Amino acid sequence: MAMRLNRFPIHTNSNNNSDKNTRYITYTEWGDPDNLHIVVCVHGLTRNCRDFDFLAKELESNCRVICVDIVGRGQSDWLINIEDYDHHPLYVSDTIALLSHIGALGNSAVQLDWVGISMGGLIGMIMAIQPESPDLIRRLVMSDIGPLIPAIALAEMLDYVGKEPHFNSFKEFKEHIKEISSSYGHLTDAQWHHLAVHSARKFDNGTYGFNYDPGIVESLKKHTSHDINMWKQWNTLSIPTLVLHGEKSNVLHPETVAEMQVRGAMVQIIELPNIGHAPMLISNDQIILVKDYLLAPESTTGFF
Repeated sequence: MAMRLNRFPIHTNSNNNSDKNTRYITYTEWGDPDNLHIVVCVHGLTRNCRDFDFLAKELESNCRVICVDIVGRGQSDWLINIEDYDHHPLYVSDTIALLSHIGALGNSAVQLDWVGISMGGLIGMIMAIQPESPDLIRRLVMSDIGPLIPAIALAEMLDYVGKEPHFNSFKEFKEHIKEISSSYGHLTDAQWHHLAVHSARKFDNGTYGFNYDPGIVESLKKHTSHDINMWKQWNTLSIPTLVLHGEKSNVLHPETVAEMQVRGAMVQIIELPNIGHAPMLISNDQIILVKDYLLAPESTTGFF
């Protein structure tokens, strides 16, 4: 079944309640819309839902796959108040609105799994520990993210997030994507082209830049002087969780990985050699890991 591109309206959960506008969230949908096994995929900080095209194509015969553009990214609307990009309840309320829209809430027959890359993994962790819906998510996949994010890694992101570089041609833009994203590991030229096409925005003057709101840099500025510590949330997590760790990651350190295993009774860590931040779940070997985990029988889950 072909991919469907959808948009739906939601109301802003603004931090200071000053933004009461309706905005639109975009998501792609793959597979049978009546399939009760739903996999929600959420991208990283500056990325977009089309990063999951390769994974979704592999899953769509078994699952209904929903890949969302988080507000300010891809084809979703931008926020009026850029301070709200650092307002975590906004992402939670947006996600709940999405799950309600696709019919994933209030139906005990639904099996809901979550696949998140970097920021998307943290949103999944927060969703999985919501007290009003503790059984919402069945299985969680987190790509190269954990409950401790070093301040130095956030500071390094400021070197490129929100800078708004412009390029004279798409070819130049694509080469820039490959340069700043070399930590993704080996990708084919077709895969790099796919990432570049769906990351690009063409301006009226004919130049190319990134298709995200540069205002999302606000979510980093406040945190570059101290680590982000979410161990309290991790300690509450009680669902089977697969963490894919890039061996060369500057975001998920080995010490954090070791502590995650100690504190997480239902966590499995798989280290991916020669990859940094973050494994993009595009290469076949990574797709197979995720697919096997999500489709493993309940009695075994394939890993535990």
